[in-house]
Amino acid sequence: MNMEAKYYENKGNEVQCRLCPHMCRLKNGATGICGARKNIEGKLRSMSYSQATSIAVDPIEKKPLRKFMSGTNILSIGSFGCNLRCPWCQNFNISQGKPSYTRTVSPKEVVQIAVENKHPSIAFTYNEPLINYEFILDTAKLAKKYNLATVLVTAGFINQEPWKELLPYIDAMNIDLKCFNNERFRKYCQGDLSFIKDSIMTAIDKTHVEITTLIVPDFNDDLNELDKMFSWISRKSTKVPVHIARYFPRYRFRERATDPLLMQDIKKIAENYLETVYLGNV
Repeated sequence: MNMEAKYYENKGNEVQCRLCPHMCRLKNGATGICGARKNIEGKLRSMSYSQATSIAVDPIEKKPLRKFMSGTNILSIGSFGCNLRCPWCQNFNISQGKPSYTRTVSPKEVVQIAVENKHPSIAFTYNEPLINYEFILDTAKLAKKYNLATVLVTAGFINQEPWKELLPYIDAMNIDLKCFNNERFRKYCQGDLSFIKDSIMTAIDKTHVEITTLIVPDFNDDLNELDKMFSWISRKSTKVPVHIARYFPRYRFRERATDPLLMQDIKKIAENYLETVYLGNV
């Protein structure tokens, strides 16, 4: 199943996707960087619409969210694809390619699963959910009619217009702020950090936001740089919960696991600026 995408325009013999900052221009039959949006005969189609790679029930703290609906379970659903290329990706098998098997599940069916099993909330997670924008928007709108909360677990790499359209239907999110150095972010993740910073600043005004930073050796473990990042967050709000997560070798990255003592030092720096700081994967 595929669905005509929102946020694109025709450019001669191509279509241009306007969902995320890559602004992919695609000839007929071509797929965007995300692996989930494709030009089919002059129309941009969402190939991941209603295509689930995983449906599970998790403690909401696993998202991680620690200051939103604590102690409850959340119905979690993921699809495939991603518009970033982090070489340490924990879910690379679904984020960096289309798996051989997906389950077709409509927005109505997702909401029905949550209602029938008395799950109070739905999370869009596992891969980058924003590239499956139309499915999330449709599901989140329907969830509101049943008083279900909606959660995004995302890197926030999206343009502001679609972001602002989606935010009224999202109750909470965890945004992955990968580093605070745009040159390094471009090199390792193939994105522009400024758009993620814009997403964070916009979202904090609209919904509950928690931030996660995975501390990866020789990528984002410079203490002075992290000090600047925590200071930047605090200038918007000192109340944003921040999760500092420990990295382990994964996918194409084989650097040593993060030193737990360094994690403690980073936590202390964060606590100079922010009221709530957690360590994860330790």
